[in-house]
Amino acid sequence: MLGMCRGRRKFLAASFALLFIPALTWLYLSVGGFQVKPLPLSPLEAQLSTPVGGVGERQALELRVRAVEEENRALRRELSRPPRSPSARLSNSSHHGNQSRTHSEEGTGDNEGQKSAAVGNSTDCVQQPVVDKCETIHVAIVCAGYNASRDVVTLVKSVLFHRRNPLHFHFITDSIAQQILSSLFHTWMVPAVRVDFYDADELKSEVSWIPNKHYSGIYGLMKLVLTKTLPSDLHRVIVLDTDITFATDIAELWAVFHKFKGQQVLGLVENQSDWYLGNLWKNHRPWPALGRGFNTGVILLLLDRLRKLRWEQMWRLTAERELMSMLSTSLADQDIFNAVIKQNPFLVHQLPCFWNVQLSDHTRSEQCYKDVSDLKVIHWNSPKKLRVKNKHVEFFRNLYLTFLEYDGNLLRRELFGCPSEADHNSENLQKTLSELDEDDPCYEFRRERFTVHRTHLYFLHYDYEPSSDNTDVTLVAQLSMDRLQMLEAICKHWEGPISLALYMSDAEAQQFLRYAQASEVLMSRGNVGYHIVYKEGQFYPVNLLRNVAMQQVNTPYMFLSDIDFLPMYGLYEYLRKSVVQLDMAHTKKALVVPAFETLRYRLSYPKSKAELLSQLDMGTLFTFRYHVWTKGHAPTNFAKWRTATTPYRVQWEADFEPYVMVRRDSPEYDRRFVGFGWNKVAHIMELDAQEYEFVVLPNAYMIHMPHAPSFDITKFRSNKQYRVCLKTLKEEFQQNMSRRYGFAALKYMTAENNS
Repeated sequence: MLGMCRGRRKFLAASFALLFIPALTWLYLSVGGFQVKPLPLSPLEAQLSTPVGGVGERQALELRVRAVEEENRALRRELSRPPRSPSARLSNSSHHGNQSRTHSEEGTGDNEGQKSAAVGNSTDCVQQPVVDKCETIHVAIVCAGYNASRDVVTLVKSVLFHRRNPLHFHFITDSIAQQILSSLFHTWMVPAVRVDFYDADELKSEVSWIPNKHYSGIYGLMKLVLTKTLPSDLHRVIVLDTDITFATDIAELWAVFHKFKGQQVLGLVENQSDWYLGNLWKNHRPWPALGRGFNTGVILLLLDRLRKLRWEQMWRLTAERELMSMLSTSLADQDIFNAVIKQNPFLVHQLPCFWNVQLSDHTRSEQCYKDVSDLKVIHWNSPKKLRVKNKHVEFFRNLYLTFLEYDGNLLRRELFGCPSEADHNSENLQKTLSELDEDDPCYEFRRERFTVHRTHLYFLHYDYEPSSDNTDVTLVAQLSMDRLQMLEAICKHWEGPISLALYMSDAEAQQFLRYAQASEVLMSRGNVGYHIVYKEGQFYPVNLLRNVAMQQVNTPYMFLSDIDFLPMYGLYEYLRKSVVQLDMAHTKKALVVPAFETLRYRLSYPKSKAELLSQLDMGTLFTFRYHVWTKGHAPTNFAKWRTATTPYRVQWEADFEPYVMVRRDSPEYDRRFVGFGWNKVAHIMELDAQEYEFVVLPNAYMIHMPHAPSFDITKFRSNKQYRVCLKTLKEEFQQNMSRRYGFAALKYMTAENNS
């Protein structure tokens, strides 16, 4: 009650002031004999109030009165509004968040906003938003090769983490980066994000005439031709290097475009080293630049104005002139940008230093963040990247690692209130999932079949061209973090190409990267393709992983193995010879490699079939799963294999799941089977339905190495519902087979009932 009374008193006092002050002021004006000077309340008012006889004083006073009246009217309007709830204020703050922060924070490095506020008596609460809530922000990035494709993901994560606006990425890529990034974004399915690709190979002729010593090579010059490359109706774009990390909403940077004046067309941060001053070492001769020059890791481009200024002609003429004496560029496009700016300083709008904090070897960036506490963009512009020497590098490294290991699945968040382009893949997925019965005890199994897992193809460098004789074979396998130790051993046993799908979290993928880079064995192999499928859901999507690895095979044939098996030495060449011997190119055959196992962690691997048979007789080796799952490999007929010298054909039987070599165009694995159980059985059944012949190779073998039980087999053994759902999925698969293959598929149901 006391609070209500106080509120009423305040309201009555404010109302009284609003009525009384104007009346008193006009009464004062009506009296002409007083000669009292009004106190100036701002520099502008001080100028206006300079006396020019009595008339000048009167005019100044009238101006002040009008200003007071305007303030009173604004206050009256504010008081007449109904009080807003805290939630309403929060909503309004969120709606205008990009813009209000932009005005206040930009003032840190640029006092334009403060000056205008002083002159116009404006406040943040009446400023109009600079970037509309649903305005699309365009970002251009040049990206080429396997390493850059991996690095750019961290940049994208940092942008997505902070963003509140729709984004349109424009990637200028080579064929490698386009394959990797198009697959990544297709499976990432981030709402309100559009991605377009531009072929960098088509642009090489535009810049290949420029000698460049920078480690980025020819791709480091391609930002020069963006006005020609990007769509003609695109008026402005933010251009970023791949080694950038954002610590704020990119909309704040987009808002800086509104500060461009006159003929300013480039937004750049001053270079934070002494490079362009030419004093780093004796006889150091950099390209011409304005003062310290500008760094091109972050650029704001007004494309429409640049085109009108004939930017293409401008930079070409400058480059040709400077190359006559400089002979080559040292810092790629940055040298040419700076040479152009040196001749035309009116083109550049200097951005505050916190939009590009540069961590190069000779950086002086400390002079930036001594004065600016809110850094916005970190630029790892040293070839050493995270290993660069800097007093505060640990702080910056932790920021980078946060996004490096951040779960990218968490960035699939909607921008509510912003209409987005229809994504047919996403719509179809949502429709399919909505048709599933959530009360079904096997709902999670069924849902996993349709889950889209974010996939990063070729996580490490890959360099392999299949042999020209059309007999080449790729080993295909999948694994998770707990089987990583098998990689080196497999590489020692199989010298041919390998395609691996790795099921990992973002953090585990980085652990794998460090493991691989520290391994001489793995780093010496350029023919191993590592494809990261990021974790999502509660099941191990074993058949999805196999399909991902199969899809990246670029040889005519593939050997479908598992990561726990070591192939015999020389199996790669043996399979290639079998391709010719058994006329694989013109027949549908699945070549069976007999599987064995050992319970010993330290095994003297048999060098020949005779040595293997000896270990088999001694009890060091066993036929695979003979003691728990005999049916899985019994049709291989190990008794016949012991004495066989030529390939022999075997018939399909229920639960047969051998490891086979097939043509690349063979059917994929059925995704409904996840975790443990029936994942290979269903695939072999599909091969038989498509009339593949199963041919056992007499001199081939592989050995399963011991390991702890997987989490999925533990769930299968301990969870009755797991086994019930697996049986249900088997029955549904068999029904699908009957519908697809008709009468020929009836044997699968009969065999299952008899087994």
